[in-house]
Amino acid sequence: MTIKKKLITSFSVISVLVAILAIFSIFSINKSADGFSNYREMARDSVLAGQVQSNMLMVRMNVKDFLTTKSQADVDQFNDYYEKTSKLIEKAKKEIQNPTRASMVKQISENLDQYKANFYEVVELTKQRDKIKSENLDINGERIEENLSYVMNTAADDGDYQASIAAAKTLRELLIARVYTAEFLSSNAKKDMDRVIKEFNGLQKSLVTLNKEIQNPTRTQKLTESIQLIDTYQNGVVSIQKIITNNTNIIDNKLNILGPEVAKIVSDVRDSIQKDQDTIGPEVALLNDSTIFMATIISIIIILISVVLGIKIPRDVASLLEKFQKGLDGFFKYLNKETDHADTIAIDSKDEIGMMTKVVNKNIIETRELIEADKLFLDDVARVVAEVGQGRFNKRIEKSTPSQNLMELKKIFNNMLEVTTTNVCEDINKINRVLESFAKLDFRDRVENDVGGVAKGLNHLAGIINQMLVDNKSNGLSLDQSSNILLKNVDTLNQNSNEAAAALEETAAALEQITSNIASNTNNIVEMAKIANDVTNSATQGEDLANSTTKAMDEINEEVTSISEAISVIDQIAFQTNILSLNAAVEAATAGEAGKGFAVVAQEVRNLASRSAEAANEIKALVENATTKSNNGKKISDKMIQGYTQLNENISRTINLIKDVEASSKEQQQGIEQINDAVNQLDQQTQQNAMIASQTHDVAVQTDAIAKLVVEDADKKQFQGKDQVKARVLDTKQTKTEQEKPKIAKNEHKESSAKKPTSTKNEKITPIKSN
Repeated sequence: MTIKKKLITSFSVISVLVAILAIFSIFSINKSADGFSNYREMARDSVLAGQVQSNMLMVRMNVKDFLTTKSQADVDQFNDYYEKTSKLIEKAKKEIQNPTRASMVKQISENLDQYKANFYEVVELTKQRDKIKSENLDINGERIEENLSYVMNTAADDGDYQASIAAAKTLRELLIARVYTAEFLSSNAKKDMDRVIKEFNGLQKSLVTLNKEIQNPTRTQKLTESIQLIDTYQNGVVSIQKIITNNTNIIDNKLNILGPEVAKIVSDVRDSIQKDQDTIGPEVALLNDSTIFMATIISIIIILISVVLGIKIPRDVASLLEKFQKGLDGFFKYLNKETDHADTIAIDSKDEIGMMTKVVNKNIIETRELIEADKLFLDDVARVVAEVGQGRFNKRIEKSTPSQNLMELKKIFNNMLEVTTTNVCEDINKINRVLESFAKLDFRDRVENDVGGVAKGLNHLAGIINQMLVDNKSNGLSLDQSSNILLKNVDTLNQNSNEAAAALEETAAALEQITSNIASNTNNIVEMAKIANDVTNSATQGEDLANSTTKAMDEINEEVTSISEAISVIDQIAFQTNILSLNAAVEAATAGEAGKGFAVVAQEVRNLASRSAEAANEIKALVENATTKSNNGKKISDKMIQGYTQLNENISRTINLIKDVEASSKEQQQGIEQINDAVNQLDQQTQQNAMIASQTHDVAVQTDAIAKLVVEDADKKQFQGKDQVKARVLDTKQTKTEQEKPKIAKNEHKESSAKKPTSTKNEKITPIKSN
C-alpha cells in the first residue's frame, strides 16, 4: 500500500471525526452573540492584510531581482504581483470598515501606485543605458577597431611596415580601453568611468599623431573618422554614468523608502486587528465554554485514532526517509568533493519513496560516470598543455566527456594546435636548435620529420644556402685551376717571346744565316699562334665561368628575395595572430569570470605569436647576410669579366702581330734584299709580344688570387658536401682541336720551305725554343 493511500485512509477517518466536531462547533458558534461575529470579521481582515503583506513582499523581491539581473521576466512578474496586490487592496477598501485601518489601506494604495511609477522609471533608465551601450559603445568601438585594422593591413600590403606597426600599437590601446569599458559597465563605479575617459583621451592623441605620419588619403580618412567616433564613444560613457546616478537616486530616495513604508503600514493594520482581537478574545472564550465538553470527547477520539495512525505511518515513512536522507547526504558529499565515491540508496519499496529512490539512484550513477569522465578529460588536457609548454605542438586531447562545453573546448584547442603545427612546426625546439647552428655558420643541420610551414621553409632556406656555398666553392676551385693553366700558358708565352727576341738579335748579327733560319722562324711563329689560340680559349672559358658565376649570383638573389617575402608573410601571420589573441583577451574580459580560462589560452597564443615573430626576424637577418655576400661575389665576378675581356683583346692583338710576323717571314723568303727590314720589323713585334705576355701574366696572377679567396671564404663555413666539392670539369675538346690547327700549318710551312733554295753554308743555326 502506498503512502498516499495510507494517508488518504488515515485522513479520511480523521476528517469524518473532525467534520463531526466542526458541525458541532458551528452549531454552537451560531448560538453566540454579535461579539463572536465581530471576532470572525477581524480574523478575515487579518488574513486579508496578511495576503497584502505577502504579495507586497513579492513585489519588492521582483524589484530587487530586476536590479540584479535587468531581466524582462522580473518586470513581468512585478506586474503580476502588482495586479494581485492591487486587487487585494481594493478588496480591503471594501471590507475593512474601521476608520483608522481604512485610512491606512488608502495610504497603502497611494504608496503602491507611486512605488510602481518609480520602478517603471528605473526600468526605462535601464533600457536607455542598454540602448546607449548597444548603439553607441559597441558599434562605435567595433567601427574604430575596423578602421585601425584597415590602416594596419593596407599599410603592410603597401610595404609601409612602420605605419603598420604604429597602427597595431594604436589598435592595442583601443582594445585595452575597451577592456576598461567592460569593467566600468560591470562595476558602475565612477573611478572606472574616469579611467575609460583617460584611456580614450590617450588613444585619441595616438590617432592624431598617427594621422600626421600617414600620407595615404584613404587611411587618413579612416583615422579622422576614428578620432570623431571617440568623442561620441566618450559621450556615451558619460550618459551611462548619468543614468546610473539617476537610477541610484530613485532607488535610494524613493524605492528603498516607499517599500519599507508600505510594509510598515500593512504591519500596523495587522497589529491593529490583532489588538482588537485580543480585546474581545475573553468574551469569545466564554462562548466556547459550552462546547468544550463535547469537543473534548470528540477530540479524544480523534487523538486516539491519530496517535495510532501517527505512530505506524510516520515510523515507516521515517525509516525510509532516513535511508533516503543518508543516501542523498552521501551523494551531495561526493558532488562537493568531500568523498571520492557515491553509493546508491538501498530502498526497494513500492511506495513513492521507492520510486524517488530509483530516480535518485539513476542520477547518482549518471553523475558519477560524468564526473569520472570529466576528471579523465581534464587530466588529458593538463598533459597536452604541459607538452605545449615544452614547445611540442603535435600533441592532441584524446579523451572525451559527455559535457558539451568541454568537448567544444577540446575541439577548439585541438584545432588551434593543428593550425600551429601546420603553419609553424611540430616541435619549436628543433627550429631553435637549427637556428643556433646557423648562427655559428654551420648549415648542415636540418629540422627532421616536421611538416610545419616554418620548418619546411627553414629546411628549404638551408638547402639553398648549402647549394650556394657548394657552388661558390666549386666555382672557386674551377677558377683556381683555370688560373693555374692561364699562369702556365702565360709563362710559356713570356718565355717564347723572350727567346724569339734573342733569336732575332742573333739573326740581325748574322744575316748570312737568314735563309736557313727563315723556315725555323716560320715554325716558331706558327707555334706562337697555337699558344696564343690556347690562351684565347682559356680566357674565353674564364669569361664564361665568370658569366655563369654572375648568373648564379643573380639566381641566388632571386631565391633570397623570395625567402625574404615568405618570411615577411610569416611575420605578418604572427602579427595577425597577436591581434586575434588581443581580441580574444577583450572578449574574455567582457565575459568576466567565465572568460578567465580562455584569457589564459589567449595569452599563450600571443606568446607563441611573439616567438614566431622573433624566429622570423632571426631568419631574415641570416637571409640579408647571405644577400650581402652574394652581392660581393657578383662584384668580384664583374671584375673578372672585365679582366678577361681585356685579356682577349690583348691576345687578339698578339695573334694579329704573329700573323704579321708570319707574312713578313714569307716575304723574307722572296728576296735577301728584304731580310734586314723584315728582321727589324719582326724584332719590334716580338718586343711587343713580350710586353703583352708580361701584362697577361699580371692579370693571371690577380685571377689566381681571386680564386683562392673564393675557396678560402667557402672553407670558413660548415655545410653539407663541403669536403666532397670538386672543381668543375672544363670542356677541352674545342681547345685541343684548335691546338691541332697550328701544327698542320707548321707542317705545310715546312713543306713550302723545303721547295725553296737554302743556304749551302755550314753556319751554326740557333732555333727559337718553344714549349
